[in-house]
Amino acid sequence: MNAHPIKTDSAGSAGLAIVATDFDDPRLCADFLALLDHYMQSPTGNGQPMSDALRRRLPAEMRRRPHVLSYLAYRASDGGQRAVGLINCVEGFSTFAGQPLLNVHDIVVHQDFRRQGIARALLGYAEAVARQRGCCKLTLEVLEGNHGARRAYLDFGFEGYQLDPAMGQALFMEKKLG
Repeated sequence: MNAHPIKTDSAGSAGLAIVATDFDDPRLCADFLALLDHYMQSPTGNGQPMSDALRRRLPAEMRRRPHVLSYLAYRASDGGQRAVGLINCVEGFSTFAGQPLLNVHDIVVHQDFRRQGIARALLGYAEAVARQRGCCKLTLEVLEGNHGARRAYLDFGFEGYQLDPAMGQALFMEKKLG
C-alpha cells in the first residue's frame, strides 16, 4: 500500500494515512467497495446495499476514467491498517474561471470512526490535490437534512454558491436517464 501520511490540525486524525485507490490492488479495491456500500446503505445514501452487478463493474469503470479520483483513509489498528474513510472526486471545468475544478462526489467515514477528524483530513487531501492540479475551486452537494455533514463543510470553508444575490443560491438538480 503506497500510503501518504498527512498532517492535520485535528488531534483525532493522528495516525491517519491517505492513499490513492488502486483498483488493480485487491485489498484497496475491496476496501473501496466496502466503504461505498456502507455509505449506500446509510440514511444519507439510498438505504440499499450495493448491487452485485455494480460491485462487479464499478472498479473497471473507475479505472477507465482519469478525471475520477478516489482516495482511502487508513488508521492503524491491532491488525494493521483499517480502512475508515473514502473520498471520490471528479475533475470538471469552470468556464467562468477557465480552469479545472474538483467536485467532491462522495465522502464516507465509517460510522465507527466519525467525529475523529477523518472527513476533514480527506477534504484537506482533496484540496491539496485540487491545488496541485491547478483547480480554481472545490465543489460538492449535500442533502439538506444531513446537518452533520453540512456543518463540517461550512467549518471547512465551503459556502452556498451564487453569482448574483438577487438570483439566489444555486440548486442541485438531476434528470435520470435510465
